[in-house]
Amino acid sequence: MPKAELHVHLEGTATPELVRTLAERNGMDLPPGLFTEAGHFAWTDFLHFLKVYDDAASTIRTERDYRDVTHDYLRRCAAEGAVYVEVMSSPDHAALAGLSFQGHLDGIVQGIEDAKADFGIEARLIVTCVRHFGVERGLEVARACVRHRHHLLTGFGMGGDENHLAAGAFAEVFAIAAGDAGLGLTVHAGEAAGPDSVRDALDSLGVRRIGHGVRAVEDADLIRRIADDGVVLEVCPTSNIRTAVYAGYGDHPLNRLREAGCAVTLNSDDPPFFDTTIGQEYEVAAQHFGWSDMDLLTSTEASLNAAFIDGATRERLLARVRSGGSPGAAPPSGGHG
Repeated sequence: MPKAELHVHLEGTATPELVRTLAERNGMDLPPGLFTEAGHFAWTDFLHFLKVYDDAASTIRTERDYRDVTHDYLRRCAAEGAVYVEVMSSPDHAALAGLSFQGHLDGIVQGIEDAKADFGIEARLIVTCVRHFGVERGLEVARACVRHRHHLLTGFGMGGDENHLAAGAFAEVFAIAAGDAGLGLTVHAGEAAGPDSVRDALDSLGVRRIGHGVRAVEDADLIRRIADDGVVLEVCPTSNIRTAVYAGYGDHPLNRLREAGCAVTLNSDDPPFFDTTIGQEYEVAAQHFGWSDMDLLTSTEASLNAAFIDGATRERLLARVRSGGSPGAAPPSGGHG
């Protein structure tokens, strides 16, 4: 089943094994309790998840580290049949480790290019600012995207605490990213906060994609607007369960959104933290939501149609999907470059 992914945090793709490798490489001591006895990331609630995430991400410190994390994730995606992935990365995490925007960008670009050569998978980068770091820092990140344009940097987004500031406060940030840097726009909304968060993003930021967006289902008028305007929702079902947005798959509105005419895509968010993969999210849609193979292919096509890529690349990838995916070389197991 050919797959595509639009919503995954690059720093959140590093497996426990890779985190240990990076810590050793960089001479770091990992905090106690970071992993369970079984070797998984150990966290209990959303705030604890954020701390564990930051502790793990702190091991990604150099250009080479970013290359290896990118290449390793794309290797795993290609092994599950993914033909296209957009990774979101935060230059703020890189800056905390003392890495420049250019070094951060160069490492990710090298990982994308190496993965394409090795596995035939196409990928692009979405740079994100962090809402709770404030508007001024968001402006700095957007302006850095203007200064450091690259053909593989095609999107701009915002994560962080939805309840910290209204999306409208970042209107200038997104205007710079779209107008001066020429980037496609997405934003996290309708996950931790309700439908007003989604409406604010649509009204204020000029986005055509919403990261998560699932709580829009609580407002019938908003759902009609999303469907009528062709706004694409980057839905992450397992993430929403693990972070307790919903109690279980039976409560998740994936099918309600789809039945209302919304364009929904499948995504893994922070896969090793939620014990999932992009392939498993497709399996979740089939097993828990009753999606047929045609439904899954429609979701892949929706992702590619919404992707921040040029028209020629889009048509080439859609042709691959319609022909059953890429016949490229099988990714090797193990290794981080």
